Amino acid sequence: MTPIQRKPIMSIRSLAAIALAVSSLAAAGARADSLGDIFTQGHVDGELRAYDFNRLYDSPATPDAQAFAAALLLNARTATFGGGFSLAGSLASANAFGTHGDNVKRIDSSLMGVDNSVTALSQAYLQYQRGWVKVRGGYQYLSTPWMGMADSRVIPASYEALSVDVTPTQGWDIYAIRSYAWKSRTSDGYTADNLYYPSTYRGDSMYGNNGSLPAGARQTGGARVLGTTYKRAGLAAQAWYYDFMRFARMGYADGRYTFKTGSGVDPFVAAQYVTEQGGPHNVLVQTGTALLGVAGSRVKSRAWGADAGVAIPHGQLDLAYNKLSSQAGAVGYGSIISPYTNTYAADPLYTTSMLRGLVEQGPGNAWKAKASYRLFGDSLQLTAAYARYDTVLRGRSHDLYFDVAYHFRGYLKGLSLRDRWERSSGGRNLNPGNRPYAYNRVMVAYKF
Repeated sequence: MTPIQRKPIMSIRSLAAIALAVSSLAAAGARADSLGDIFTQGHVDGELRAYDFNRLYDSPATPDAQAFAAALLLNARTATFGGGFSLAGSLASANAFGTHGDNVKRIDSSLMGVDNSVTALSQAYLQYQRGWVKVRGGYQYLSTPWMGMADSRVIPASYEALSVDVTPTQGWDIYAIRSYAWKSRTSDGYTADNLYYPSTYRGDSMYGNNGSLPAGARQTGGARVLGTTYKRAGLAAQAWYYDFMRFARMGYADGRYTFKTGSGVDPFVAAQYVTEQGGPHNVLVQTGTALLGVAGSRVKSRAWGADAGVAIPHGQLDLAYNKLSSQAGAVGYGSIISPYTNTYAADPLYTTSMLRGLVEQGPGNAWKAKASYRLFGDSLQLTAAYARYDTVLRGRSHDLYFDVAYHFRGYLKGLSLRDRWERSSGGRNLNPGNRPYAYNRVMVAYKF
């Protein structure tokens, strides 16, 4: 049996980065009396969360699943020292207070796993920022289209990475990222895996994942990312390149233009494109892994999308479409290989629903209609959406979605209540017993 391997709380790479910064500070001749201000002039904030998730299945053979958890997310940052350096850390701790029973099938393990508690260091990084350059090294949250926090559970995902953000001019950013490992939304540490690896891979506590790879699959090498974003007037555009090492290479671009009319009614149009490829030396091919029941000798996918709508005072209406082409001989018959969003439904495709999208269902097309409106000074937000998927491997399915959120003001500022509900019906081998099911997520949060 392969022994369990766990990464230390802080890796050698992260320690080396901090040591380099301390050496640089010492070389600059920082005085002891100024160092005392590093912490006293720092900043601390956080968030309390209490989530109750319920999966309600129409299939009599599948028991309903439920999970409750309360969580504390605590963030701390030092003042700037040494001409641009700062340190930051985030602690994430969740507890189910013994509500998880012995029957794992009745636990919604995607909320915080199957244990009754999980605590993790979700950020611990050294940052250098000066002028138009910002560099971070260590554990950190990322915010890119295909690698992000996926923050719909009590604890967000985070990454062990080195990231660089260059801002040549206001509204234009250029990014370079090298990630080495990650911590899923239910993990207590960092592992060189991703959502295609099985739960508990090499001691990881990763749940709510795709899990298609065998337990003996070799580790991933992380990812290399280059990207740029641009915002000016009514234009918002971005382009990204991802090298998901040992999995796939992806190119992604999208753009949105809003026609500012001055009347408060502003039409907009948007488009996106995804292209991906990978040869026979990636992990999915080498292990003969069948995504959505289809193995392949390569990775290849092509997808595009369009979105059009109108922003109105306190609301928005839009209609979106995506097409993912079939690719003979490719893993998943042309499925998008997305190591950090698959099953999380956290990808940027316009038609992705709360439960899933084309990334999870494979080649085909989808359209989605969505309406949102804000009331009572924008404190109450109402959202409704309907999505239809017509796919080659999972058939035709429908998702109906409602979202109600209220953000308090005054003495209760920072407190929010949210109830998300979605029902999926149709499809083949998509829902348990090929029957509909509903997912209800009640979320209470307080930011301080």
